[in-house]
Amino acid sequence: MFNQRKLLHGIVAGLGLMVAAGPLSAAEGLSDGKVKIGVLSDMSGVYKSLEGPGAVVAAKMAVEDFGGKVLDKPIEIVSADHQNKPDIGASTAREWIDAKQVDMITALDNSSVALAVQGLASEKKVITMDTGAGTTALTEDQCTPYGIHYVYDTHALPVGTATAMVKNGGKKWFFITADYAFGHSLQENTSAVVKSLDGEVVGNVNAPLGTTDFSSYLLQAQSSGADVIGLANAGQDTVNAIKQANQFRIVQSGQKLAGMLVFITDIQSMGLDIAQGLQFTTAFVWNQDDEAEKWSRRYYEKQGAMPTMVQAGVYSAVTNYLKAIDAVGSDDPDAVRKQLGEMELNDMFVKGGKILPNGLMLHDMYLVEAKKPDESKEDWDLLKVISKIPAEQAYIPLSESKCSLLK
Repeated sequence: MFNQRKLLHGIVAGLGLMVAAGPLSAAEGLSDGKVKIGVLSDMSGVYKSLEGPGAVVAAKMAVEDFGGKVLDKPIEIVSADHQNKPDIGASTAREWIDAKQVDMITALDNSSVALAVQGLASEKKVITMDTGAGTTALTEDQCTPYGIHYVYDTHALPVGTATAMVKNGGKKWFFITADYAFGHSLQENTSAVVKSLDGEVVGNVNAPLGTTDFSSYLLQAQSSGADVIGLANAGQDTVNAIKQANQFRIVQSGQKLAGMLVFITDIQSMGLDIAQGLQFTTAFVWNQDDEAEKWSRRYYEKQGAMPTMVQAGVYSAVTNYLKAIDAVGSDDPDAVRKQLGEMELNDMFVKGGKILPNGLMLHDMYLVEAKKPDESKEDWDLLKVISKIPAEQAYIPLSESKCSLLK
């Protein structure tokens, strides 16, 4: 009888320990025994080359370089095409979170898609690390506790480009603007920079996303009397606009083009004969230092192209997300987000980066210029750095932020 009672007591005690240990293990480990990261990007449209499949390559490189596991559990990458449609982006994110237990979503290279996904994910306490969209709304009036804006925004872009052009005589501006959240945000922020330097905006015209014929918009810009035609668009839209402007000999006639969001893939697509002298602001240049170049050449071997700033940003975002999980010993979103805010980010993409309470990743930017053909030493040697733009100058200071999380 004594032995039976002792045995029963031992079983009950053991069960008690198991019950007590259960929640502790879940809190300290991974909620479902793995980490799953979603890369949600434009895989087939106008932004395909600037993020798209290349973002998946970058994310997988980050996982491989991390060792394929975190907290001794596997890391999985899933991907999908949001088709530049907010409803598709949001429904994909919902399925990922509810049915596939995705822990973090990155890429999101369309501002309307990014805002929809960030809002949905935050309601479900899932971290988003936006690398591709530009609108400042992500960290301003639509900021969320779990939303991080990682690579650039529409405030940082004109600080370099518009400032340089106005100071060099480009006082009067006309905008050709992508007709959705990103384009309007970029025009608004660029206009503010131009006006702060005593320049003026003499007009603008909105162009639908995916426009192939910019002739009517360029003719309006040409007849406006503007010194500078600001292209508040991106990807293939920017490429098409610049190529057609070259056909109209707009630059040769005395007006200047300002590409407000340009990627190295755009320069490669246009060629230096057309792109030479074009100045723009970026967060990353593949050969800006030895660490960046070493990683970029590895990326090139897998993708057949050098990385854009947002593709490099995906690698950095995924890596630092995994570092945060490793540091706190859990994939709990609150613990991971807190850790991300406490870390200083240093890697091939960023030096001394800091994620602020409103989700903005504060880091230096660069004003660059497309080289002349005879300055290029190899196929992707396309850009030269004109100046570094300190993080504090590039981004909206917290003291001026409209993010409700700061109140």
